[in-house]
Amino acid sequence: MTFNGTWKTVRSENMDKFLDKMGINIVMRKLAEHDNLEITIEQTGDKFKVKESSTFRTKVNEFTLGVPYDYTLADGNEVTGVWIMEGEMMKGTFSRKDDGKEIAFTREIVDGELVQSFSYDGVDAKKIFKKV
Repeated sequence: MTFNGTWKTVRSENMDKFLDKMGINIVMRKLAEHDNLEITIEQTGDKFKVKESSTFRTKVNEFTLGVPYDYTLADGNEVTGVWIMEGEMMKGTFSRKDDGKEIAFTREIVDGELVQSFSYDGVDAKKIFKKV
């Protein structure tokens, strides 16, 4: 239940390069830099509801740990995969439906901040959030 709450982006690392590698055009990458992303995480046992709200969109993602599911990323890419818990870290492994390449996600609390890490085709990035 450590992840429960509303979290607001405070900084990111290497997101432009990551989004470029994902095939996101420069206009969308620049918009993403200023989207003021806020996520609300509600955990009930193994079930999660994650609401992502930004200046440009609101998206809700519901999943159960260990159960594969399909999801559409904010950029429109469709993926299929699964989230698991490994100790205090959430780990997601997804495959893009268009090219089959893997996208790895992690979420963990580090010094009171939610650190969300991304990895795709050799490029890593992070978004760091503070609880509001």
